[in-house]
Amino acid sequence: MIPLSYFLLLGALLFALSFAGIVLNRKNIIVLLMCVELMLLAVNMNFVAFSQYLQAPEGAIFVFFILTVAAAESAIGLAILVLMYRRRGNINVDEMNTLRN
Repeated sequence: MIPLSYFLLLGALLFALSFAGIVLNRKNIIVLLMCVELMLLAVNMNFVAFSQYLQAPEGAIFVFFILTVAAAESAIGLAILVLMYRRRGNINVDEMNTLRN
């Protein structure tokens, strides 16, 4: 059996990697959305690990709710990006400083 600390370490590394991606990459909004999704998946892995370790199904059930919200967030975010690309011709974060037009 794999110890719980291995799963928590892997979850922490994934979370740190995605946080570093958000901090270091301020240009490409698609990469920013991918980093946010990676953060949610790292948290989900910790929920599943604790759920398995404690033999409690609540953690695994909570993961399904998080995945549902993440899927909705991705779909809405990508739809907004497609509309912005059609309107402006690019999706550079530096040029998205106004909510008008």
